[in-house]
Parts: sequence; C-alpha cells; structure tokens
Amino acid sequence: MEFKGKSLKDRDFKEKNILYTDWHVKAHYAWDCGVALSKFFEGLKEGKLYGRSCPECGRVVIPPRMFCELCFKPTDKWVLLKDEGRINTFSVSYVNTDASRREKPNVPAVIEIEGASEGMGILHLVAHPEKIEWENLEEVLSMIKIGTKVKAVWKPSNEREGAITDIKYFVPVKEE
Repeated sequence: MEFKGKSLKDRDFKEKNILYTDWHVKAHYAWDCGVALSKFFEGLKEGKLYGRSCPECGRVVIPPRMFCELCFKPTDKWVLLKDEGRINTFSVSYVNTDASRREKPNVPAVIEIEGASEGMGILHLVAHPEKIEWENLEEVLSMIKIGTKVKAVWKPSNEREGAITDIKYFVPVKEE
C-alpha cells in the first residue's frame, strides 16, 4: 500500500535535512491516580479488572470513578469484572502511535467489559486469535465486527507493572 507524503527518519534530523527546532521544556509535575484509578491499576497488576457500582441507578462503571456522572451519587462498592467483553466499535489502522506507517493493520477497539453497564469499556488493541498480527484488512473484517466477543491476553504476572499495558491485547473468542 502506498501513502502520500514523506516519512521522516532519525537521520533526517541528525543530518539536518529538514528545518526543525529543538527545545526542552522544564515541566515538573506530579500526578496522583486517586482512589478509583489506584485500585484499578493495582487490579491490572494482579490480572483483574475492577469497576465501581452506583447505589442510586445501579450502573457499574469501568474505568472506575468515585461518583456516577449520570445521577451524581457516590459509587459505593468495588465490582470484580470478567476480563472479557464485546467490541463496541473498532478501527483498522495502518499508522503506528508515532505516526509512522505500518505494513500490517492494527485494530484499536472499545471493549465493553462483561459485568459492566452497557457502554462501559476500555480502549485497547485486538489481535488475531492465533498470532499477534493481522495479515490484511480482509482478514480483520472476516473475524471482527461490532459485537464480537473478545478476551484479554495478559502479560505474565512477573512482568505486570500496574498499567493498562498489563493487558497485551484482546483476542476474538468463539461463542459457546
């Protein structure tokens, strides 16, 4: 597949083949996850997905938050959710996160997590169930559609660090 435009390489910057500016910002900051996300990230390190339930409207939200944005009541308890769900929406991308081009497609998707309320989910990658990469668009579209059931593939427990990347990706699973 051929794309318009020219990809830049490290050498273009090192050899000054392009016009650019180089500056460094002194931006010192600290960020606290807070109660809800701290528990969520701790759960990821353990290979678990946690949500929070609202006592007023009964919603279970993931990622968890300490209040319900629909009825504005505090959420009151942690809910252990399954590490599977269904694809709510997805995209087929031939661009990496650094904007470089890729030969084989990547599939980011919003996964509605089972046990959470409708529309509640997380954004993550979907991989082929038998290999990490998809070969082409046709292969993706033959196996993925809105509503496809997927399951998380976790990093080994000794490699987890309490980040969303502790889930390597989700894979489509056959319905029983």
